[in-house]
Amino acid sequence: MNRRLEVIAASRGGWFTRSDALAAGYSEGELRQRVDRGQWLRLSFNSYVEPQAWPADEPPWERAIRLHLLAVRMASERLGDVVVSHQSAAMLHGLPVWGTDLSRAHFTRVASGRARSSRTVQVHRRTTAADEVVELGGLKVSTVDRAIVETTCTTSYEVGVVLADAALRMRLTTRDSMAAVVQRHRRWHGSPAALAAVQFANGLSESVGESRFRVLMANHGLPTPELQVEIRDHAGRLIGRVDFLLGGVLVIEFDGALKYGDTADAVLAEKWREDRLREHGYGVLRFGWPDLDRPHDTADRIWRAWRRHAAGSGNTQ
Repeated sequence: MNRRLEVIAASRGGWFTRSDALAAGYSEGELRQRVDRGQWLRLSFNSYVEPQAWPADEPPWERAIRLHLLAVRMASERLGDVVVSHQSAAMLHGLPVWGTDLSRAHFTRVASGRARSSRTVQVHRRTTAADEVVELGGLKVSTVDRAIVETTCTTSYEVGVVLADAALRMRLTTRDSMAAVVQRHRRWHGSPAALAAVQFANGLSESVGESRFRVLMANHGLPTPELQVEIRDHAGRLIGRVDFLLGGVLVIEFDGALKYGDTADAVLAEKWREDRLREHGYGVLRFGWPDLDRPHDTADRIWRAWRRHAAGSGNTQ
């Protein structure tokens, strides 16, 4: 990319148009050639981005988020009087967007006009109050509360729990504030799922995986766990802080990627920790992302361990 086009793209937030490229001295043939070679990526009709400076080993989900944010900025400029909404707004607020479709940038129109949908953009038509809009990075964006509620209403209860848990953990909002937005928009399709997600939300969940695992356990009627519990020995020394504790006897750990690192010391430390927990009468189960895709088997495994330990002598700490 020549210097003139670099300046133009930077002024737009990283993307440029066909007209920008032609004005910067590229021909139609050069534009097509760069797209065919993968030097430039097409965001939408006549809009492009150069990925050359992006990390070569960027994970697919991070690449999807990067492209989505670029699409949001591109479409915001072209659509005019709109508010970035739904999962696009949630992303701008720094919330995890697990389980949402990132193929289209989402907006809500605040002036006259119709809802519309294209391959890369979804424009919703809903009433938006002034107190439901904030400015982020020069864009008008749904508030955290509204973004969570409208995303949940158009996706699923589980997505809503992930979003609400993260928002509480990050101290971006409160359960009462989210519930008030659900009440305001109780006629929206999907609002019962949004209310249930808000009521179930817990800011002690530290990751998407932990939030999903809480949903799995609740769906299968397992006892409500305590979260992020510090377990100590007889002398009061900390043995470990555990993700979930069921009934005071069964420890459940959810292992996200790279949680403990790859060093031998980290593995040995974790083994020592588990041995100490078992010595003090706790059962220990460990799960990961693949177990979320086998909910019935995972729940059965927890039930069996729970019954075994609950029927024993109890916590000998």
